Amino acid sequence: MHHIVKGSAMKSLIPLLLATLSLSACSVYVIDTIPPARPTGIRTISLDNAVQIDWIPNSESDLAGYNVWVSDRYDGRYTRIGSTKQSQFVDYGALNGVTYYYGITAYDFEGNESEMSRDVVYDTPRPEGYGVLLYNYLTVPDLAGYDFSTYSVGRYDDTFTDVFFENAGGVFYLNVWSDTDIQDMGYTNSLDDISVAPTAGWAPSGSAEAIVGHTYVVWTWDDHYAKIRITKIASSYVVFDWAYQTAPANPELSRAQPPGSTRILKRKSSVSQ
Repeated sequence: MHHIVKGSAMKSLIPLLLATLSLSACSVYVIDTIPPARPTGIRTISLDNAVQIDWIPNSESDLAGYNVWVSDRYDGRYTRIGSTKQSQFVDYGALNGVTYYYGITAYDFEGNESEMSRDVVYDTPRPEGYGVLLYNYLTVPDLAGYDFSTYSVGRYDDTFTDVFFENAGGVFYLNVWSDTDIQDMGYTNSLDDISVAPTAGWAPSGSAEAIVGHTYVVWTWDDHYAKIRITKIASSYVVFDWAYQTAPANPELSRAQPPGSTRILKRKSSVSQ
């Protein structure tokens, strides 16, 4: 049996049909294919067998996180080593004395990933130590010197001693030998505040006044970079934290040399300054 719909009834169905079509149009799902912007402002901090990486947070409302990538050179092949929702990541797989190049990408909740960051960012982890105690070399010479290459305390005049402590009538000093340089970098909040060796300003005398809270840069005779931050001084001893770059002539951490210059490496004699 066929039901005949009269003209008036047909007219009443038209608004209902249009409303239904309009409601259906509002529920159309639009797929997001726009990736976040590439991360910027990337920097690193050298740690002991690790590298800390920081960057400026992205501002997209649909940001889901970041991927961290590493390579052995800037233009090399990068491997993803982890993901994070924060604008910081620590690479605990890094090894002391090895240089790593890092890149960061950002991704959103739809899985869209940005292009790799353009910043040239690399770092070389280095060993560090805390609470080293050196005595005044004038009273306890056997325990007054420190050798960064072996992380050990020894005689102030040993062939491999890099720095030693002195109390000269109530004024305290960190001393180095004639083939080693030292510079007081001033007060710092932590050892990490100084990340790059200076290119000038080394103490001509080979001595720097020892002050609690100050960090000192040492350029060793065999072209390594080290730093010391003093945490305590008494009349007979000094206590400090340290970090030492095991990679020789590292462009990030060793002192930059003028083009064409050469540093002559010579052994220290076992004679008191």
